[in-house]
Amino acid sequence: MLAAERHAAILERLSGQAAVRVSGLAIALGVSEMTVRRDIDILEARGALVHVHGGAVRPGTLSSVEAGFDVNRTRAGEAKQRIAATAVSLLTPGMTVSVTGGSTTFALAPLLCRVRGLTVITNSLPLADELFRLSAGPLSDGAPRVLLSGGELTPSKALVGPLATGTLAALRADLCFMGAHGVDAAAGITTPNLAEADTNQAFARTCGRLVVLADATKIGVVSLARVAALDAAATLVTDRHPGADYAALTRILCDPLTDPHLEERP
Repeated sequence: MLAAERHAAILERLSGQAAVRVSGLAIALGVSEMTVRRDIDILEARGALVHVHGGAVRPGTLSSVEAGFDVNRTRAGEAKQRIAATAVSLLTPGMTVSVTGGSTTFALAPLLCRVRGLTVITNSLPLADELFRLSAGPLSDGAPRVLLSGGELTPSKALVGPLATGTLAALRADLCFMGAHGVDAAAGITTPNLAEADTNQAFARTCGRLVVLADATKIGVVSLARVAALDAAATLVTDRHPGADYAALTRILCDPLTDPHLEERP
C-alpha cells in the first residue's frame, strides 16, 4: 500500500471515530507500528489529526490534551495535599498498595513513608524517585519497598504500554490509589492518553479496592479514553462535594468545611 493510500485510510477511520490506535492501524493496514507512527506524524504536520500517546485523535478534540507532570503539579496544590492526607488514612501497616502516575498521587510520597511495612507498586517515575530520596533522609525508617513497572514514558512521567501491563498482571495489591484526568458520573474515569488508559485498567484489575484521587477541577470532566466506570471505584477522595449524581460512591471529603456532615459509608 502506498503512503498516500495509508494516509487516506487513517483519515477515513478517524472520520468515523474519536480516536485510532497505532496497534489497530498497523494490523488493519498490514504495516509495522513504526510506519503508522511516521504516517501519523506526517498527517499531524498537515493539521489533519493530533498525535497522542498510543494513537491519534481528530483536530480540536480538547479531551486529548495532556498537560505534563510539571504543569499539573502546580495546579490545586493545597487540595492535592488534603486529598493525599485523607487517602493515606485508608492504609494499614504491611499493606501492598499500587499507585498510578500523576501529580495528585505524587503528593502521597512523604505520607506513604509514615505507614510502616508498605510495599508500593507504581508506574510513576517521580513517585518512585521521591520515595527513594526519602529513604535516605529522616523518613528512612518508614520508607516502603518500591516496585517500579517498566514501559514507555508519557508526558505525565508515567510508564505505560505492554511492559507496564505485563508487570502489573503478575502482581496483586490490597488497594490502588488512582489519579484521573476526568471523573464523571456517566463517562466514568477517563484520561487523554490511550496507552495510559490501558495501563490504568491493569491497575484496576489487580487490586482489591480501587480508590480514585481527584480534586474538584477533575469532577465532571470527560477525557478521551475511558479507564473504568465510576462504580468500579470503592471510594472517591476529593476536596469538594461532587453532587447527587455521585451518590452511589463511597466518598471521603478532604475538607470538612465543605460538608461537615458527610462521612465515608462502609
